[in-house]
Amino acid sequence: MEQIAVLTSGGDAPGMNAAIRAVVRMGLHLGCEVYGVRDGYDGLINGKMTALSLRAVGGIIQQGGTVLGSARSAEFREAAGRQKALDELSKRGIEGLIVIGGNGSQAGGNALYEMGFPVMGVASTIDNDLIGSDITIGVDTALNIALEAIDRLKVTAASHRRAFLVEVMGRDCGYLAMMAGIAGGAEAITIPEVETQPEALLATLEAAYARGKTNGLIVVAEGAKHDAEELLRYFRAHQERVGYELRATILGHVQRGGAPGAFDRLLATRLAATATERLYNGEQGALVGQLNGTITSTPYTDVVGRTKSVDLDLFTLADVLAQ
Repeated sequence: MEQIAVLTSGGDAPGMNAAIRAVVRMGLHLGCEVYGVRDGYDGLINGKMTALSLRAVGGIIQQGGTVLGSARSAEFREAAGRQKALDELSKRGIEGLIVIGGNGSQAGGNALYEMGFPVMGVASTIDNDLIGSDITIGVDTALNIALEAIDRLKVTAASHRRAFLVEVMGRDCGYLAMMAGIAGGAEAITIPEVETQPEALLATLEAAYARGKTNGLIVVAEGAKHDAEELLRYFRAHQERVGYELRATILGHVQRGGAPGAFDRLLATRLAATATERLYNGEQGALVGQLNGTITSTPYTDVVGRTKSVDLDLFTLADVLAQ
């Protein structure tokens, strides 16, 4: 294998640039020419590919986001669009592809693999919902950004006897919310995997106020049945019971935009370098992730179309610790 390509797709995650850097430098070390694909699968279809040198990826390991860019592509969802992407790869003599991204991105990689093209995936999403990796690129940084915000909010909340509803990202997976809630000392956490009624959350805040707590915190996953704004309206309608003044903060994309921490830089480097080496050695159609501390690969057939569940024992623990 003499020429390979790398793309990033889907939502950006802190550490993607570290992964790009590792693909390029490992690829060049193995004697391959490495092409960077701009704007994900849309760029693949439209031939936006550039050969990358060692210096082209210098100084990016500490940067958030992705220097290659990411974009949605409706055309790629159609067989004709995917064939066009393969034609663009063939024009340049590219023999393999590394896909850095989450569920949708890996589904795209699998679609190309099923058409006969060698693809290896790198597990990268702040949602941490990919089968095949205990933790994915970007999760640790996104979690620490959320936790820093929670810590700051609790300081001001205690000064004014307020309760905050803090909504974090994670799409349909409650991992970030659950971990941020436990680490941040939340009174309650609401996640997509466990339906929690507004009245139960209101009662939790009411009890915390009665116990003399100077502030309250509820962490809300964006995919939960009742979002932060809906809960805020419900709580304010029963303000006389809550006791606390109420505020809501939606962290949103600030969690994605941070510079990657040491853990994500190292994880991204290890996963991407391994994926590149395995692709070069003939492996294909698999996602590279970290399982039980070991870098390993999981066949796309076990990954695509499935999502990883959260550990509900931790959700129960969070409830115990909130007393």
